[in-house]
Amino acid sequence: MTASPPLRLTLCLLTFNEIDGCRHDVPNLPLDVFDEVFAMDGGSSDGTVEYLRERGVPVFRQELKGYNGAYICAFTRCSTDALVMYHPKGSIDPAILPKFRDYFERGYDLVVASRLIAGAVNEEDDKLFRPRKWFVQILGLAAALLWRREGRMIADVLHGCRGMRRDAFFAIEPLRSGVSIDLEMVVRAYRRRLSRIEFPVAEGPRLAGETRFKAWPTGQALLRYLAFEIRRPLN
Repeated sequence: MTASPPLRLTLCLLTFNEIDGCRHDVPNLPLDVFDEVFAMDGGSSDGTVEYLRERGVPVFRQELKGYNGAYICAFTRCSTDALVMYHPKGSIDPAILPKFRDYFERGYDLVVASRLIAGAVNEEDDKLFRPRKWFVQILGLAAALLWRREGRMIADVLHGCRGMRRDAFFAIEPLRSGVSIDLEMVVRAYRRRLSRIEFPVAEGPRLAGETRFKAWPTGQALLRYLAFEIRRPLN
């Protein structure tokens, strides 16, 4: 019996003016775990691009605008079997990245680093009021109730630290615009009956700067996506 060829894996750094996070995270990346490493940049002007290139990380500018566009560009650029997305903002320890290879080699199509399951730490856990965490939990429950028919439920439907097999990503037919791609990957994995799993990670606050995803407009966009997906036929 012929053995399967070893899984080839890509790491993509998603960046937009993340010079402080890059200086903190990039020196600690376990690059030997990956067969390909590059950054997909949304137009940084703070030295992020120059820093990454100095560290030997190839940087590509997004050809499609927006968050969904960044993922599509990254998976299009990927030349291996699966791709892991990592946001170098100092909030997730790069030491967790080798775990993705383990899960892909076990046959999973979608792997999510979760801030919400047992053993995980969410940035808001030490606060009494946790609107961001609660919103993600509600979205995750809604998605599972609407579309999960078998397999595991994914609780952290919005964490950008995640990976997917390249063929599975294009099989879900991702929307080319918008900010819904993290949620889409879970919802479409349910609908396509793709195998998925999440593992716990500890999230801390970002080192510097502010999130590009403001709570109210992003929340509205995600709810519009859910409404769209309810009406969307599964081809």
